Amino acid sequence: MDAITLLRNDHKTVEQLFKRFEKAGDRAYAEKRQIVDRIIEELSIHAVIEEQVFYPVARATVPGTEDIALESLEEHHIVKWLLSELDELEPTHERFDAKVTVLMENVRHHVEEEETEFFPKVRNELGRSALAELGEAMADAKKSAPTHPHPRSPDTPPGNALIGAVAGVVDRVGDNISGIAQGGVSAAQDLIARILHNDKPKVSPTGSSITRNKAKNVRRAASDATDGVQETARSVKTGISTTAKAASAGAKGTVTSAKKSVRATSTTAKRATTTTGRTAKTASKRTAATAKRSASKTAASARGAR
Repeated sequence: MDAITLLRNDHKTVEQLFKRFEKAGDRAYAEKRQIVDRIIEELSIHAVIEEQVFYPVARATVPGTEDIALESLEEHHIVKWLLSELDELEPTHERFDAKVTVLMENVRHHVEEEETEFFPKVRNELGRSALAELGEAMADAKKSAPTHPHPRSPDTPPGNALIGAVAGVVDRVGDNISGIAQGGVSAAQDLIARILHNDKPKVSPTGSSITRNKAKNVRRAASDATDGVQETARSVKTGISTTAKAASAGAKGTVTSAKKSVRATSTTAKRATTTTGRTAKTASKRTAATAKRSASKTAASARGAR
């Protein structure tokens, strides 16, 4: 199954769940809870495989999709926040139905834009072989993708692959789903493994160099979108070490600055004391001289008055 067919099938599944919710009775709380739980799972997995594999590949290989992909990421962000709130909200809450309604409106708008603007560009550019390769990677990604929304987590590589792998395991353990490890950690890692094992891309019967190049570009883009996982881990470790060194250097610098400041203050104080003493001594001499002259004048005036 190619990538776009897979995503369209996801859209159909979610739309069927939306219609089931709309037909549920006002007081069908248990049914609504069950439907919304399915919606949360389906949309959480769908968003992850698009963010980890489809969007990065499209941005790297299909001209004119950068803005569409970025807008789609923002729409995902809004949807994931709504899903996270519904995950915690009781179906009897007065805002439950309202939140589901807003969720459906946002998702339907997102689906329409993807299917009418985004998908045609990707299909026209990549072709059958590359899309089949991409679809296989995305199908593998579903096996280990998180089943609950994580709106605070990164949604672009390499951070989303690293965090998504951990979140997927945690979610599936919580959901009590068996065979967690069978799907691998992520589609990106599976795709990289195929590349490392020298698997050649399938090409169309024409065997054209254009088709082969597109398949290679898709593989390269998918690899580039996710090969930062190990680098991220190294960066975290390096960052901790650098931060510790910086903190140590900062502390030493602070102590040194403090010592210099104390010495400077001491020197300034000594200079000020010396200057003040000299000033006081000079002022005292001047005052004495002035008093002596004043006394002489007073005496002279007294003699003249006689």
